Amino acid sequence: MAIDIERDNIYDDLASGGRDDRPGLTACLKSLRDGDVLVVWKLDRLGRSLAHLVNTVKELSDRKIGLRVLTGKGAQIDTTTASGRMVFGIFATLAEFERDLIRERTMAGLA
Repeated sequence: MAIDIERDNIYDDLASGGRDDRPGLTACLKSLRDGDVLVVWKLDRLGRSLAHLVNTVKELSDRKIGLRVLTGKGAQIDTTTASGRMVFGIFATLAEFERDLIRERTMAGLA
């Protein structure tokens, strides 16, 4: 599948998705406008955790920006479509479940 993207609209970070300092991602997110679609090679390149991914996509959605993942796990995600939003909703539910489990384990450890 060919995607026509101008070079000025391609951002990259020469770092792991686990780092907080991501100047390429920060610049990319700032440049996006209403109606744009953020295209990422793999979902794990966008965020350092499932919770971080969910928050990022929520922010994009609030700004009326779509997300499309090209390869790897999550390649079926295209938040500009109903089925893509559903798949991402499942990811979001799993992230919330993960946070709840961590909270429960933490509280159990403090009791």
